[in-house]
Amino acid sequence: MYNYILSISSVLLGALLVLLFKPNDQKKLSLLLSFSGAFLLAVTVFDLLPEIFEENHHSKKTGVWIMVGILLQKVLEYFSQGAEHGHVHINKKTKNLPVLLITSLTIHALLEGFPMHHNDRMLIGIIIHKIPIAMILTTFLLQTAIKKVTIFSFLLCFSLITPLGAFISESFTAVQYFYKETTALVIGIFLHVSTTILFESNEGHKFNITKLVIILLATIIAYLI
Repeated sequence: MYNYILSISSVLLGALLVLLFKPNDQKKLSLLLSFSGAFLLAVTVFDLLPEIFEENHHSKKTGVWIMVGILLQKVLEYFSQGAEHGHVHINKKTKNLPVLLITSLTIHALLEGFPMHHNDRMLIGIIIHKIPIAMILTTFLLQTAIKKVTIFSFLLCFSLITPLGAFISESFTAVQYFYKETTALVIGIFLHVSTTILFESNEGHKFNITKLVIILLATIIAYLI
């Protein structure tokens, strides 16, 4: 139960931080996002990948599912325009929540919940990933003409999606039977999102020592805990 509560709280915490502090320093948000991406990538490499390839006699098939996850995330990003890794593009005059963005984020959030209850470090990685994403999403939505009650109703519903994915994974035998396949799919999604966060450049490909230190710190913490 605690994993559900923590996952829900991470989205609500991100929204609350925006309301309380109104962060507008994009560089600091970018560094926070880099930390979350590095942590998520490290946990995926340190935990999920070894787990699904251990005593795996169908490793090539598993690799195919990882590639499917990477390609699926690429398709989802076409509709979300990169909201999963911190890029939100919404018409500020809009009065309605963008359906394609919501659908894409919902699918992404549902799938990332599947391996959540199997590993505490994975849970921490998802939480750390969700906080800056929720902050960025909340910041952009509040700049539109969408009613605040609609925005926060959406954020509340969105916070429930990943726990729903974890519940489905825990409760349905069919999903449990295909655990390696679904986990490989999610690994592909995590690999795409985290590496996009870390390696895409908005700074003219300039070397950023601060970002490098943040990435190393997140990797070391993910390894030690």
